[in-house]
Amino acid sequence: MFTSTVFPSSMLRLSAAASSMFQKFLMLAGVFFVLALVGVQSGNPTMLGGLKSLLPISAEAAFDEEPDVDVASEALSARMRGAMDYVSRRYRVSSEALEPIFVTAQSAGRQLHLDPLLIIAVIGIESRFNPFSESVVGAKGLMQVMPRYHQDKLPEDADQAAFLNPVINVQVGAKVLQESIRRNGGLENGLQQFGGAVTDPERRYASKVLAEKQRLEQAVQHLRADRNTQAAVAAASKAG
Repeated sequence: MFTSTVFPSSMLRLSAAASSMFQKFLMLAGVFFVLALVGVQSGNPTMLGGLKSLLPISAEAAFDEEPDVDVASEALSARMRGAMDYVSRRYRVSSEALEPIFVTAQSAGRQLHLDPLLIIAVIGIESRFNPFSESVVGAKGLMQVMPRYHQDKLPEDADQAAFLNPVINVQVGAKVLQESIRRNGGLENGLQQFGGAVTDPERRYASKVLAEKQRLEQAVQHLRADRNTQAAVAAASKAG
């Protein structure tokens, strides 16, 4: 006999509130990503302080508070953190700026049953981690989402500018990617549709993304091997 569990309404409200708080955290982290990247690309890290003053008071206060727990740091798996280190070096973007993007990719991957490194690979190919990237046909942001086709995937009350919010862009882009894979019957065909290259018989877009994903996997493996070696050397030195 199967039994079902009914959660009290108070517990459901608490769960919904926690989810809402985490979403707000990610959205603020996305804003921080943009501000940090502007400062780095302009060669003026102190620019962040000036740009913060343009934020709403509630958002600015969120930056200045000392959180009790580093949510983003704890949320990232070792695999994703290793990939983030590689991306930081390759694309010359700080780990602090990349972290909310990797957290979002990991969360979206879990929800949509996608490998989060596939999402990261798509970002690398589509925008090279430039959140302001925009194509000649109007695709926007990290995953080059087409706003006119995907308004339905935005959070409630979000406007067109939301497509340039890095966190929202990754959340929407991951949904588009998952739909493309499902509707086209497989990973490569789905990638081809996502990249707007369905008619390409050589599947070059899919090959680029999968090659990028393989580089990420190899970077993670190398990092793990290096850490194991360092641990072994340290253990041997301590024993000696």
